[in-house]
Amino acid sequence: MTAITLDHEHEHHGPPHGLRRWLFSTNHKDIGTMYLIFALIMLFMGGASAMLIRMELFMPGLQLLEPDLYNNLVTNHALLMIFGAVMPAAAGMANWMIPLMIGAPDMALPRMNNLSFWILPAAGTMLILSFVVPFFPGGGTQINTGWTLYPPLSIQVGMSMDFLIFAIHLLGFSSVLASINIIVTIFNMRAPGMKLMQMPIFVWTWLVTAFLLILVVPVLAGGVTMLLFDRHFGTSFFNASGGGDPVLFQHLFWFFGHPEVYILILPSFGILAAIVPTFSRKPLFGYNSLVGGMIAIMVIGMVVWAHHQYTIGMSLGSVSYFMIGTIIISIPVGLMVFNYMATMWKGSMTFETPMLFAVAILLMFSFGGLTGIMLAVVPADMQYHDSMFVVAHFHYVLLPGAVFGLFAGVFYWLPKWTGHMYNERLAKIFFWTNVISFNATFFPQHFIGLAGMPRRIVDYNVMFTEFNVISSLAAFVFGLSHLLLLYIIIDTIRRGKQAKDRVWEGAEGLEWELPSPPPYHSWTTAPVLAR
Repeated sequence: MTAITLDHEHEHHGPPHGLRRWLFSTNHKDIGTMYLIFALIMLFMGGASAMLIRMELFMPGLQLLEPDLYNNLVTNHALLMIFGAVMPAAAGMANWMIPLMIGAPDMALPRMNNLSFWILPAAGTMLILSFVVPFFPGGGTQINTGWTLYPPLSIQVGMSMDFLIFAIHLLGFSSVLASINIIVTIFNMRAPGMKLMQMPIFVWTWLVTAFLLILVVPVLAGGVTMLLFDRHFGTSFFNASGGGDPVLFQHLFWFFGHPEVYILILPSFGILAAIVPTFSRKPLFGYNSLVGGMIAIMVIGMVVWAHHQYTIGMSLGSVSYFMIGTIIISIPVGLMVFNYMATMWKGSMTFETPMLFAVAILLMFSFGGLTGIMLAVVPADMQYHDSMFVVAHFHYVLLPGAVFGLFAGVFYWLPKWTGHMYNERLAKIFFWTNVISFNATFFPQHFIGLAGMPRRIVDYNVMFTEFNVISSLAAFVFGLSHLLLLYIIIDTIRRGKQAKDRVWEGAEGLEWELPSPPPYHSWTTAPVLAR
């Protein structure tokens, strides 16, 4: 599919200058850029908390951190990474690319787009305050609940928990507004002649993700509001002594928490659907089955949440249902992986950095998926539950499945965004450092988990020392490697070679018909699609 007509007469309409451009911008590229910068800042903050955790776990015994502070860092790390880094980064890419890919001049609701971004810094500030407040006189206790915020602990925590509850409300509000915007844009603003089943897979992944967000975020908002009422207004939704049920909160939380995994992963899988055909120089294999697989993931992903709760004492019928559902969801996920492998099969592949990340994702995500099937089996999970094995599993799913996918997208589209090529040699150094140190960090955690080391614990038995030392040292290399990513991005913007309009030889799609960087107003005249 190619664009026949293009209009570049609008290039003299440039952006407003100075601070006004960023504060009041309704341009999808500017808002996308702000999302990405915000995500990068949060990535470093979330990474800093992870490195403190690993410093504490370097040796047995209490090294640097008080137990409550350690547990607060665990909470902080997860919330910053999920809500502050991965989701805004994916939303930034959606903002940048969806209008370019579907031939739209902008997002359908540009002012709402501006609002959905500017809610984020407020939410991020509240999130950080929830961590900082306990250090002040009268600030109360630290949030030592982990990111799951389970009562009764979360009812007993000081005012920092209130900051966190309001931060979650704001983050959810921002996500729902952005999702509505994406859905309306995709349905109403496609180029003439572009049917739903002709859209790039990246656009499809975001359509499914947006629906998922609208379905599950309000449930989390309801759960934390009930928590707020239990804390301040004398209700007993989750307080057993008043007739409530703490398990109810677990159900509400995981009804959001499990689909959230697919919310994080699907946009990255959409990025792979752009990268793999480009560097394989072949059309994408199994377009229809990919779309069907995504919709199946959305539907099944909504009804498997209680596999996080096997140990709470559910009936045999309930645990059997959730076990079977969890194993079944591996089928559409596996289908997507096999489609990407089939695209590569007998292709003329070259291994630029985006493609290296794509191959690494498929390998490591598949491994994370296999340990997920182990955890899905109820009798086995009784052994694995709340051990370091679980930590290893979800990092093998979320880091390759979400974060590495976003890195791949950055390297793939950065030349298009900036008009400059990045330094390929430095990018490959970043890739290899990142991937090797990631595996050295999390692979040993499977073994210490199986041997019985619990997660979310500040001290551990001396027999786990060796693997924890390896894990901590590798984590430092992994964390510091992201400074190289920052350098590459800044170096690209300042001194990179001029990029061509079609940056990559095998790239297909409307976004490559535009100059690099795209003009401030991209498609003032809708592209006419070749039949």
